[in-house]
Formats: sequence, C-alpha cells, structure tokens
Amino acid sequence: MPLTPDMRRDVDAIRNYLFGGGYPDPVSNAEQLAFLFFFYLVEGIDAENQARAKVLKQPYTSMFDGLWTLKNPLNAPTTGETTIPKDRFRWSIWATGLSGEPLVRFLRDEVFPFFTEVAGGSAVNFMHGARLVIDEPTVLTQVVTLVDGLRLDRSDADTKGDLFEHVLRQIKQAGELGQFRTPRHIIRTIVEIVDPKVGETVYDPAAGTAGFLVAAYNHMRLANSSPGAIQHVEFDGKIHTRGLGDKLSSAQLSAIQNKTFFGNDVDPKMIRLATMNLTLRGLPNVRVLLRNVLTTSFDNERKAELGLPTEGYHVVLANPPFSGRVDKDRIVDDVKIGTSTATELLFMKYMMDSLRPGGRCGVIVPEGVLFGSTGAHKELRRQLLENNRVEAVMSLPGGVFQPYSGVKTSVLFFRRGGKTENVMFLHADNDGYKMDANHDTPVEADDMPGLAAAFRDRESRLKAWSERDPKTEWAAPWWFADATALRANDFNLSASRYRPMSQVQAAHQDPRELLAELAAIEVEIAEEVEALRTALSEAP
Repeated sequence: MPLTPDMRRDVDAIRNYLFGGGYPDPVSNAEQLAFLFFFYLVEGIDAENQARAKVLKQPYTSMFDGLWTLKNPLNAPTTGETTIPKDRFRWSIWATGLSGEPLVRFLRDEVFPFFTEVAGGSAVNFMHGARLVIDEPTVLTQVVTLVDGLRLDRSDADTKGDLFEHVLRQIKQAGELGQFRTPRHIIRTIVEIVDPKVGETVYDPAAGTAGFLVAAYNHMRLANSSPGAIQHVEFDGKIHTRGLGDKLSSAQLSAIQNKTFFGNDVDPKMIRLATMNLTLRGLPNVRVLLRNVLTTSFDNERKAELGLPTEGYHVVLANPPFSGRVDKDRIVDDVKIGTSTATELLFMKYMMDSLRPGGRCGVIVPEGVLFGSTGAHKELRRQLLENNRVEAVMSLPGGVFQPYSGVKTSVLFFRRGGKTENVMFLHADNDGYKMDANHDTPVEADDMPGLAAAFRDRESRLKAWSERDPKTEWAAPWWFADATALRANDFNLSASRYRPMSQVQAAHQDPRELLAELAAIEVEIAEEVEALRTALSEAP
C-alpha cells in the first residue's frame, strides 16, 4: 500500500500539534516520533519472530516474557510491588491504557529504559542515551493517540519507510558540523549512476538519516524485480519507480539484510533516526556506528570484531559535512592531507582509502574542493586523479540544498585504482524542483534523468566529443577533459573550467551560477586565510 495523502496529513497533524504544544525543534520531534513508531511496531515484530521460530522449530524467547524491576515505585500497579510482567510493555497495553501524568511517568521511567535494554542486544543500540522529551501530559497523551491512529501495523515496509521519510523532510536546519539532509531525488540520481549491485558492500561514512543506504537498497530491489512486482508511487510531488525485489533468492535477501550496508555518524540523534529509518524498511541489522572517522581509526582486528569488511567497500556513497573544522591534534594520520583541518578534504581522503581496489564512489562536494588553490586542495586532487579513475563530475544547481545552505556543490564519481584519462563533466541547470528558498515545489524542468543516461552512455559520448568540430556550437550539457588538460590546470575539476563556451552562453551565463561560483571562491579565500593564521600562530 503506497503512502496516501491521508497518512501524510495525519503525520503533519502530529507535527503541527507538537509545534503548537511547545515543542518546536524538528530534529527532536522526528527523534521522539521515531521512538514511538518503534514502540508501536516492535510488538508486531516480536510476534512475527515468534511465528517464524515456531515454523522453523527453533527456540525463541519473546522480549515480553519475564518480569521487569520497576525504576520508579510510583509505576507499581499496587503499593509495595517492585516488579511487573514485561507483557505490560506492549503498545497495545500501555498506550491505550494510560493517559496524562501516569502515561508520562511510565513512558519516561519504564518504557524508555526497557527498550534501551532490549536494543542493547541489537547490532546498534540506537536507544542508548534516549529519553522522553515530550513530557507535557496532555500533549503526550494526544500524540500517542495520533500515532496509534496511524495503524502502522497495516502498512508494508516501504509505506512505513515513506511515512518516516515524510517526518524527516520537516528537518530544515543544518547541524553544528555542517551536516544537513540531502534531497532524496539527488541521492537517487547518484545511486543510479554508481549502480550498487547485490553482493557488493555499500558504505556511508557520514550516514545522517541513512538516505543513501535506503536508496541503494531500493535500487537493488528494483534491479531484481519482475515486471509485475514494479510499482509507480508518488513521493515529493514526483512519480518514482520501485521494485519489490521478488527475484531475490533467500541467500541474496539475507546478504542484503545482514552483510551489505554499513555507516557511521557523529551525532547520536542521527544514529537513532538512521537506525529507525532502516528498521522500518526491513533492515534492522544494519550497523550504523557512532563514530567520527576523522578522529578514530580501526585496525583489521577491530573491523573483524565489528563485522566490518577488512578489504574495503565495493561502493561508498556520501554527502560528508561541508565547512566543518577538526582540531588538528585529533585528526588521525590515515586521513591527513597536508595541514588541512577542513572536513570536506579529510573526508575525501578517507573515502578514497575506504574503497577496495576497483570500488566505486559517488560523493557530494562543495565547489572549493574542485578548484581550491591551497596545497592540500591540489594534493588531494593529484592523488584523486593519478591514483584513481575519476569518471565524472556532475555540477548541481546552486540552490539544490535550500533551505539548509546556498553553497554550490558538485558530485564526484570515481573508481579506486588506475589513472584518470578522461573526465566527463555533467551540468544540471534544473533538478526537477523550483529553485526558491524552500526548494520543494515540483517543476517539469529536470536535467537529472538525462544526465544519468549520458553517464551510462559515456563511451559513445566520448567518441562524439572527440570527433566534434571545435568550430561548431556545443549545446549538450556534458563535455570532457583529458588528463593533459587537467594536469595543466593544477588538476582543477571545476566543470566550468573546461566547458566549451558558445557566444550565447558567454553573453547570457545564468547570474545564479555566477553568484554560486563567487560564493565558492569566497569560501576558498576564507580557508586560505584561516590556514595562514594557523601557520603564523605556530611560528616560533
């Protein structure tokens, strides 16, 4: 069953009620709803596990079996009792049987600790440090009632996931480290181009709410679906194709669920949201670790203990934090690039080294990474081009990350190993959504599908480019540059540097594009000034 307008309205009603009830933080509200969704769904999950174990004749102990020692004596059914049956933690019992202050007290002091203990036996304890924030009795009672009315148990995994994605769309603020939610249509295009396959490992070192991992999962299922198992669903005002993955074998499905997807994030809230997003999609065993990869490193023994691939990943997909800084004394040697403390450069170095030989990467970077003139910028691009095969650079519209940020970005696509010979540059003027302050109104103009198709056909496009008449106008939104040209330009990877400009383009370059380029140059200047200030402060 696809996500319906009524379901969206019901979720919006919860969000609006929270806002009006004195809870304006969208990140915190999404996290609290994630907990309530989990509490609701886990009863059905437990029943399914029990039924499966019975069919397979395997032992199974329900999480609701046994006794629970009360944390707060006021939650005892009768005075003097110190324990209650764990059966009391079923949503169908406490959510419908309590209200007001008793509901707040039981949820805060018993339900959260109980499920924190339960989650401790999972791949990632996403409940660690979790607490109830919605502690106003009337508001909490109404929110629990509204969540119960969603009837999530009647929805399939895709619908539950879509519903949660609708909640995540309300997060309209950037994190302190420069992280923000990546538009899902951009993620889908990147995943389509990188084309992760069943049997490959997929990694996002800055996972956020797990958008890339979910998109890669959906991509694999679509690629393994028969015509009758393909659906066309509306989301974010656009029609999307989704497959049920009916052609996947049991072994393939098991591998996808347990040995395919990996991620990290530095924010405990993002870990919880990511884990819930994956769980609702049917991927409860995916490991999204609380970890800063720029300040911690794992040896092969530690990776093996955590169930991480020791030989590197087949696919890395990411939108790492922009414009962040890391204290230079905390940066691990593995990711150092010159004296830079910029997160976008350090993450690039880390991702290059995280791929296995032949592995593929699709990563969003601010424009400064492509043309910055500091020693670290140049050295990173030199390593990227001379030790890897950079296949394409996709220039995104300047407002694609509104309302979070106006920074101009591009997407780098490369494979580990070998040496770059030709880079394909793809230029998008429109991404299917109006370039206004919110960037969420669908429009017809959409360059993304055509650019993805051009990438897939890049060999014949390279031939056409090589055989072109340089005197003829070049109107296609793609072009190439060879290794000689790249080296001659300090390994500059900015698409505009190599664009064959026509008379019309020269006279009518989009002012938004010019402003975006100026903003990127301004960021680079600020980085160079900061680097100089640091160098002077360290001088004897």
